[in-house]
Amino acid sequence: MSARILVAEDDEKQSRLIRIYLEREGNAVQVVGDGRAALERARSTGLDLIVLDVMLPLVDGLDVCRILRAEASEVPILLLTARSTEEDMLLGLDLGADDYLTKPYSPRELTARVRALLRRSRKGGAAGSEVLRVGAVELDTARFEVRVADRPVALTSKEFSILEALARKPGRVFTRAQIIESAFGFDSDVLERTVDAHVRNLRRKLGDDPARPRHLETVYGRGYRLLDSSAPTQALPGS
Repeated sequence: MSARILVAEDDEKQSRLIRIYLEREGNAVQVVGDGRAALERARSTGLDLIVLDVMLPLVDGLDVCRILRAEASEVPILLLTARSTEEDMLLGLDLGADDYLTKPYSPRELTARVRALLRRSRKGGAAGSEVLRVGAVELDTARFEVRVADRPVALTSKEFSILEALARKPGRVFTRAQIIESAFGFDSDVLERTVDAHVRNLRRKLGDDPARPRHLETVYGRGYRLLDSSAPTQALPGS
């Protein structure tokens, strides 16, 4: 299925190469060269994914990511960054990016990550809806919707994938490696601290107090688990 992808990259050689590879996959690709144009295009065009360079003129990629998430945009975002420190990468995830690639990168790896993000965001879309309920947390896997005590919660595709993995086995402790396998799949190079950044964002969005978690608990020395204070997870047909 063709996806509508926005590439925000000010290096014309790089953007041309990305466009060629993504169009070979059958995608409809738009290219912009600065952050302001990226924001305008993201707001005015229905997109399935954004490939976003961090070092953009006018508005940098991190600010573009932060602004879009503040506006409740759920479009998957893949960051491209020349900043190779772990702190820089985690900052992008804290701002709501779904994944990142450090330059220089292989165009084949980029297309693989794009495919994985699109697959996650569309997961279950053609099948019947499945609703997972763990305590006050409810996930509709087909509609990509999450509610906590009937309050809608906007998650990125990676955050949703992590929460879904935990919700399918409530009470079970997942190590960071197991979460990486479930939510990131192909990407064996994901840092365990990347998981921590996503979980930190998840906890904030779920309204959890890390000191007294009601939903997402840290099991020190092991990993994370989703608490169920009421009943076992229910998987019900959606309407």
